[in-house]
Amino acid sequence: MSVLEEFWYGNLDPAEYDASPSEEYKEFIRLISRNEEKLVATMTDEQKDLFSRYQDCVREFQAMAECMLFQNSFRLGARMLLEIMETDIVNHRYR
Repeated sequence: MSVLEEFWYGNLDPAEYDASPSEEYKEFIRLISRNEEKLVATMTDEQKDLFSRYQDCVREFQAMAECMLFQNSFRLGARMLLEIMETDIVNHRYR
């Protein structure tokens, strides 16, 4: 099955991440978690609520940013393919 067919039938998920993140990625996740735990431990209930609302906003913003990045990357890939095809057409025309 072609990539486009796989995509059409829902077998490809463009938002899916690699299942095996790098050690550097894992280390950053550990640092974020550890620092968040330390920070939350020092907060009042009101500050925890505010921090939770802040985290929700950050997550929503990150989802939007990832979507825009995906779209821009897809457009760039398509432009590259068009350029390759145009170059191919020009090269074959003059052979």
